[in-house]
Amino acid sequence: MSEQQIFVLDPSGSDPDAEHQALRERGSATLVDILGVRAWSVSDPALLKQLLTSKDVSKDGRAHWPAFAETVPTWPLALWVAVENMFTAYGDNHSRLRRMVAPALSARRTAALQADIEALVNSMLDGLDALPAGEVADLRKHLAYPLPIAVIGKLMGLPADRRTEFRTVVDNVFATHLSAEEQAANTAALYALLDALIEIRRAEPGEDMTSLLIAARDEEDGSAFSDAELRDTLLLMISAGYETTVNVIDQAITTLLTDPCQLAHVREGRCTWQDVVEETLRHQPAVKHLPLRYARIDIPLPDGQTIKTGEAILASYAAANRHPTWHEDADRFDATRPSKEHLAFGHGVHFCLGAPLARLEVATALRLLFERFPDAQLATEPTALKALPSLISNGHTSVPVHLRPTSSSVMRLKSRA
Repeated sequence: MSEQQIFVLDPSGSDPDAEHQALRERGSATLVDILGVRAWSVSDPALLKQLLTSKDVSKDGRAHWPAFAETVPTWPLALWVAVENMFTAYGDNHSRLRRMVAPALSARRTAALQADIEALVNSMLDGLDALPAGEVADLRKHLAYPLPIAVIGKLMGLPADRRTEFRTVVDNVFATHLSAEEQAANTAALYALLDALIEIRRAEPGEDMTSLLIAARDEEDGSAFSDAELRDTLLLMISAGYETTVNVIDQAITTLLTDPCQLAHVREGRCTWQDVVEETLRHQPAVKHLPLRYARIDIPLPDGQTIKTGEAILASYAAANRHPTWHEDADRFDATRPSKEHLAFGHGVHFCLGAPLARLEVATALRLLFERFPDAQLATEPTALKALPSLISNGHTSVPVHLRPTSSSVMRLKSRA
């Protein structure tokens, strides 16, 4: 494939649906430019699942990406490939790191957070309930945004007075419109906050995840996290447990308020809140493209092309989730569809350990929101909502809502009917 045919991904993520459609039309895998790095974008779900479970595909750029050393110093997404945790580990090292993290995200610990999550959501809804009649509420800012950072903050033992700082720097990890210099400064600020958290929990250990990870030892070889692995594992827990969940709550609320029939399905018993969560994850996954993986050998593709040894691979989850060979009428949101299979949490050995917690948070937020405000309506036309300026993060800059009907919102609803 010639250089002229490489598809350049939009750093601003301004029209993701059109971009994903274009990727699918170019075949099961196609060469793309992602902020100056060439990679194979894979949008066919069958091929993507195959690659995600293949031992011939690695996430360790240091070992298996020849361009690693020259790319990392100047690439805005360097943090996504340079961290030292299970996100970028391969083989036995990945297994070791995952074994040490898994107990901190066990089913028991996740289920024990139910009451805390409900209390947090209700507290946020109390604040929204106090707004004057007719005032517009931004549900991304006042619900989707603060809930996950509060949950992950509690889980990790993050001091309450540092959560705003963490939220800002983690947001910038997902931003793809920043320069390499701006991202480097953000990374330095993020690591300074993580070092401070580790210092606090070394001095005052508790039952939080940070304390557990500091004390963790691998059950097979007795090893602990290195300093870099510990810091980067905390980074992974915070970023994966925060920004992604924000986006799923955002997208679910937006969809339900755009298509009241979907909300009626829940209220009339044709589906559950869990169904809404899964269909949101399929239809609008929190992460559109996930950098990067690398071919350890030449990998022949079904169309005759070859991913050469050492070439980068980009998992294009959002495009794959709506592939027409996987789901009927794949572009349509339907919470009642029998199969909602998706790749929003990955696939294979790197499947997200925090998936049960994210599902719990989103379902709880939706249930309590629509119990409290059953007549909530979008305060703008859906087409006026602005996408986040990111080719990775899939959400909106704001979700303006009338929590109770106003005369103008009623008229707008009638005009759509």
